[in-house]
Amino acid sequence: MNEEVRMTAWVRGVVQGVGFRWFTRAKALEIGGLVGFASNLADGRVQVVAEGTRIGCDSLLTWLREGDTPGRVDGVTEIWDTPRGIYESFAIR
Repeated sequence: MNEEVRMTAWVRGVVQGVGFRWFTRAKALEIGGLVGFASNLADGRVQVVAEGTRIGCDSLLTWLREGDTPGRVDGVTEIWDTPRGIYESFAIR
């Protein structure tokens, strides 16, 4: 469970213009050990890419689905992959 992974999630609902990306970054930093980014997409979703331990990424994914997020999350779709190691921090894009 402590292997390094890459999790990409697409969050749909009312997630733009409500501080969602900033709260996601704060949660990733709170979890610790996660790098990546949160970015608005043209279709109204937010894309979240996180690299770190499986436990850390699972924790962020659970928060995206069930946590006290701003706006309204209608659903989250994710994929898992091997980390690319190209991020130094967790950014807002």
